[in-house]
Order: sequence, then structure tokens, then C-alpha cells
Amino acid sequence: MWLPTPDPGPDAAQAWVDEHLGGLTDTPAQASSLRGGQTEADRRLASLDITGYAASRNEVLPTGARGATQLSPWIRHGLLQLPEVWAHVGDTPSRDRQKYRDELLWQEYARHWYARLGSRTNRGIRSEIDGADRGSWPEGMECVNTVLDELHRDGWLVNQTRMWLASQWTIRDGNRWSDGEDYFFRHLLDGSRAANRLGWQWTTGVGSSKPYGFSRWQVNKRAPELCVSCARRESCPIEDWPEDRATTAVDRPMSVRRSNDPTADHGPLRVMPHGTPSLVWLTAESLGDQDPALASNPELPAVFVFDRALLTELRLASKRLVFLTECLSDLATRREVRVALGDPVEVLGGEDVAATFTPVPGWDRRAAAIGPVEVHPWPWLRTPTGGNLQSFSAWRKSL
Repeated sequence: MWLPTPDPGPDAAQAWVDEHLGGLTDTPAQASSLRGGQTEADRRLASLDITGYAASRNEVLPTGARGATQLSPWIRHGLLQLPEVWAHVGDTPSRDRQKYRDELLWQEYARHWYARLGSRTNRGIRSEIDGADRGSWPEGMECVNTVLDELHRDGWLVNQTRMWLASQWTIRDGNRWSDGEDYFFRHLLDGSRAANRLGWQWTTGVGSSKPYGFSRWQVNKRAPELCVSCARRESCPIEDWPEDRATTAVDRPMSVRRSNDPTADHGPLRVMPHGTPSLVWLTAESLGDQDPALASNPELPAVFVFDRALLTELRLASKRLVFLTECLSDLATRREVRVALGDPVEVLGGEDVAATFTPVPGWDRRAAAIGPVEVHPWPWLRTPTGGNLQSFSAWRKSL
């Protein structure tokens, strides 16, 4: 089903989501304070200053003390590409530059990891012996309530508070890490099965050798005003260090150590033309002006399909759909954009499509059915080598 192209602006995007996607998300639609679109992404990058980042990246409150750059929503959706951001910070102080580039490499590692293993990433190197299904957060803890409020309002959190919630959910409350990951995925503007899943596994100890223990010590160090105003400050349930969750080692697929054909998982390293395209297929992974297929075909209409079946399953928070809608409406101010709701294969099947390879399993399945006539490489920060992906450090050594 073809839909009208959304008009620019958050109010128009909210109204558009309510009218056309309302049955697939929470309504009335809510916009984050973070604006979607290439225009906002370019503005954010132009004003980026990471001086002091190494010392302040983990600060939580006051918000003015935070060193986190908040670029992740635009990076996650391809409006800012990792090589572009990497180059932008080249002239900054060396310690800050190194620490920030390490974070960009972590994002890149997550994409390599997910591209090769796909759905097999739902298992870490260790498995929980048990896991509850309570699905609720503790009451009366200001550190938890304040962070959840920010997550629900803006769909973004600093990395420190992501670890707080993940540790509280899993290690403290005994819930399954995968349920917590799904919760984040529904709400975070930068939610992805790559970085989000990897972060949950690392924090909870399922994908690392030691879990992150959330306690009052971290809150007092990073956001002391939360403890001062907390109703439970005299009987803090996280006063002491938590006990580790019980886990057991599991077998990992051999492919995590080595891939003999990196292009099978990570896509072509050069443009693969098989005909002349008439449309450019865009996905939520790559909505920026510099999407390789889009940039190479400036005269062609861009087509984006909201996958009805997938959205029905995911039940994403409306602020995520509003953000995507703003990306499309902003792009439509510069070129023709067509938007549909349905099955991407049904909408695009039979069309001569140009597309950019995308390192997620769903793209491979749909591309096999759609049959793009022109496939462009993904803009990797590090060219895939087929090396060891068992850990971030092992991957870096294999580059």
C-alpha cells in the first residue's frame, strides 16, 4: 500500500505515524527531542567537539557534564557513516580521539559480529541457568526511575545508564537478558540487534567473562543527586555489590573464529551491476544522503517500505517510527521519496532496484527475493577479513 510522502517537522511526523502506522505502535505518537533526518545529522556532526571526552564520557548528571556525543541514532540509521565520523575527530586531543575512536570501532565490531552470525547472536558464550519472567522494574529507586523516564521520553541513554538498567534487570532482578534487550530495542532510537544485543551480553556476563555489577557506588560517582532525592536512600536495595548470576558455558559456532569467505556475510567489496536500475531501495539501516546506492543514482526515486509484518511483531515505540518518518520527510525535500506499507518483496519485486548491501540477515532474505540489479558495498570502517570475532580484542588483532 503506497502512502503519502510525510511533510517535514516533528508535528507532521507524529500525525503521519498516527494516521498510517497507528495500529502498529503506541498511540498517540510521541516524538523524541532528537530530530530525525540528514539536516539534523549534519548539524550535529558539524558542532561535534570531543575535547574532554575520555574523562567525561561516563558522566550521567548533571546533563551538562556529560561527554557522550549522542550521535548514535544518526549513526545507527546511516545518516552519519562511521568512516565520516572517524575522520571528523582527526584533529582532536590524542587521548580523547583514541577513546572516541575505540567506541566507533566497538560499533563496527558489533556490525561485523552480527553480519556473520545473524540470529545465532541470541546466544552468548555463556547461558543463564535460569531466568525469571517478571518483566517489571523495581519501584521507588530514583536511579532506575530517572533513567527509565529518559528512555521513554527521548529513546536515548548514555552508555553508563544502559549498563545500570541491564545489570539491574538481569543480575539484580533475575530476569532474562533477552527480554531486557527486546525492551531496549523497542525504545532506543539507536536500537539494533548488533550493538544493543552485544551490549546486553557484555554487561550481564552472558557474552563476557565477568558481568557488570550495578551498585550505589556507581550512582554516587556518576549522578550523586539521584541518591540524595531517592525515597529509598536509607534502605538502598543496591547498597552492596550484587552476586554474580549463575551461568554455564555453551558451545559457539566455529564461524565466530573464522570465515573463509567474508563477502558471503559482509557483502561485495565493489559495485555489483546486473542491469539499469529505476529505483533506489532504502532500509532503516541506511537512510542518509550518502547511502552508496542513493548517492550513485541521484536522479532516481528512493523507495522505503515500512514492513507491516515486522512492525507487527516488534511493536516499536512510536518515537522510533517518528524518527524514521522525519528522516524520510527530510530526504524528500531534496529528491523524490516514495513510501509504502506492506511486504518489501511484494512492493519491490519485479522492479529494477539499486540497493546498498546491509549487514543484517533480513536484508539478505529480502534481497534474494527482490533481486536488485545493482548492489553497492556497505561503507565499512574496517574491511571485513574473516578473522576472529570471539571478542572485541580478538577482532582488533585480526584486522
